[in-house]
Amino acid sequence: MMKNKKICFVASSGGHLEEISCLREFTNKYETCLVTEKSTFCEEVFCKNAYFVRQINRKEKGFIIHFLQLFFFSRKILRKERPDCIISTGALMTVPICILAKFKGKRVIYIESFARVHEPSLTGRIMYHVADLFLVQWPEMMKCYPKSEYFGGIF
Repeated sequence: MMKNKKICFVASSGGHLEEISCLREFTNKYETCLVTEKSTFCEEVFCKNAYFVRQINRKEKGFIIHFLQLFFFSRKILRKERPDCIISTGALMTVPICILAKFKGKRVIYIESFARVHEPSLTGRIMYHVADLFLVQWPEMMKCYPKSEYFGGIF
């Protein structure tokens, strides 16, 4: 990546946000923004420009409508921020912005959760087909995602 590039970090609240916050050193080298979920937990926001969406659960009533709303919100963020690259650690709320970014010709990097040692996540199975670079944090996960790259833990 070149110095003038912009990175959009995307992660659900909780452990996914904690994982991606381990990449905060990039905020010193690149222009960055963050998209995450509103949460009742006090979570660290490590980017100057942060956007919050309502938490999503695929088992919730009205999931489809909520998921479609994420596409519209993601489109607004991409238009405003104009990132060159999306880096995501999941989960579900990250899928719309990654898909839209891919359609816009942006680079998408997905890091499968550290919690996934033997079985892929639903988001990982989707993002495996979307991401330009798919990283796993455990060598065992290379069996699930043969075209992935082993990165090691980001913690």
